[in-house]
Amino acid sequence: MEIEMTKLVPVNVKTVKLHMKVCDRFECAVYDQDNKQLKDYEGYVPDFMPGQHYGDYVILDIDVDTGHITNWKTPSAEQMQEFINADA
Repeated sequence: MEIEMTKLVPVNVKTVKLHMKVCDRFECAVYDQDNKQLKDYEGYVPDFMPGQHYGDYVILDIDVDTGHITNWKTPSAEQMQEFINADA
């Protein structure tokens, strides 16, 4: 005989993975240590963002316990300089 039964078991939720399609509508601003805006940007997802985003996706893995983005790789100074100075 088969019966259907739901059994609750404890689960340790660790990560929320966000994969958001933004299609040329990505927006961000970059600020310095004095909260002065250095760049206001709209357009494709910048190359320094994590994941295989193809310019259209924001892909973030967030640790539930800490709220930290675990797949973030700190951009190099050259990458940030190029992004801030670009005309887009």
